[in-house]
Amino acid sequence: MPSDDLIPNQINLVLHRLEKVYGFPTWRDPLPPIDELISTILSQNTNDHNRDQAFYKLKSRFNTWEQARDAPETEIIEAIRIAGLANLKGPRIKAVLNEIYQERGNFDLSFLADLPLEEARKWLLKFKGVGRKTAAIVLQFSLNRPAFPVDTHIYRVTGRLGVRPEKMSVEQTHFLMEIMVEPKDYYAGHLNLIRLGRESCHPRNPDCANCPINQLCNFNRIKSN
Repeated sequence: MPSDDLIPNQINLVLHRLEKVYGFPTWRDPLPPIDELISTILSQNTNDHNRDQAFYKLKSRFNTWEQARDAPETEIIEAIRIAGLANLKGPRIKAVLNEIYQERGNFDLSFLADLPLEEARKWLLKFKGVGRKTAAIVLQFSLNRPAFPVDTHIYRVTGRLGVRPEKMSVEQTHFLMEIMVEPKDYYAGHLNLIRLGRESCHPRNPDCANCPINQLCNFNRIKSN
C-alpha cells in the first residue's frame, strides 16, 4: 500500500502541479452522448488518430445511427477497420445500437444527465464492451458528470507515483481516483495525467529528468538511489 502521506494529498498535489505546468486542458469538441459512446468503444486498444479516422468513416458511411444499426456487421467492420480489432468492435457497436434502440426507441442519451450518477453509470455498464473507462468518458466529457476515467497512461503513472497499491487493478483504480481526487479536478486531472504519460512517463525509458513532477514520484526516487 502507498504510505499514508501519499493518499490522497499526493495525487491532488500532483494534479495541481500539472495544471500549473500544462494549464487547463480542453477535451476535443464535445460529442452527443451516443457519439461519445461509439467513439470510445472505437478508442479501445488504439490511438486517438485511428479512433477519429474510424469514427469519421463510420459517420460518413451511415448518415444516421439507425442506418448503422440496420447495416450488416461486415459494413460496420469495414468502416472502422483502421481502429483495429474491427471484427470485435463492429459487432459490439451494432449490438449496443440495437439494445439502446430497443430500450429507448431512439439514440438520445441525454436522459443520463438527469439520473443519479451511479444509476447513469450502471445503465452504461450493462452493455457488452462498455467498461468503467468508457462509461466515465461519456459521463464526464459528454454529460458533464463527475467521473474519472482511468486509461493505460493513468494506470501506469499512478502506479509509479505510488498513489495506488502496486497490484491494484485498473477497475479498482477508477474507484480510488474518484475517492482521492476532488470532483472539480476530474476533467483537467484526467487529461493532464494522460499528457504526462505520453510526454514523460513512457512505458519504457521514462524521461524522469524532464518530468514536471519528478520530485513527487516514488519511481523517480527509487531510480535515483
